[in-house]
This record gives sequence, structure tokens and C-alpha cells, in this order.
Amino acid sequence: MTKRLVDIDDTLLEQARAVTGSPTIRATVEVALRRVVGEETVRRHVEWLRRGEGLGLDYLADARATRLVEDG
Repeated sequence: MTKRLVDIDDTLLEQARAVTGSPTIRATVEVALRRVVGEETVRRHVEWLRRGEGLGLDYLADARATRLVEDG
């Protein structure tokens, strides 16, 4: 982990701490960074599904049926 010296808006930091419930500045920044990365991951997955590249329902039904037979 690398230490970094950054200027952070005090008001924005306190608002973020209140929203996240994080006890420290470091924890608040980590939560914020994880949320940004997570939101981008979700956005990419939604776009992938919108383009029709997701799994079809037939595939899911077949996979479930195979699992039920194997389990049972």
C-alpha cells in the first residue's frame, strides 16, 4: 500500500463519513473507491445484458434441470 498526500474537501469528507458510517478517513476513502469500482462493474454488466450477450432463459432452465437430475 502506498501513502499519498491528497487534498480532500472537508465538507464532502464528513458527508461521506456520515453516509458510509466509516470511523476513519482511510476507511471512508476505501469505501468510496470500492463503491465507484462496484458501480462501474454493475454498469458494465447491465450494458452487457442490454446488448443481449447475457445468458438466455432457456440456458438457465436447462442448467437447472440438469442440476436437479444430478441431485436427485
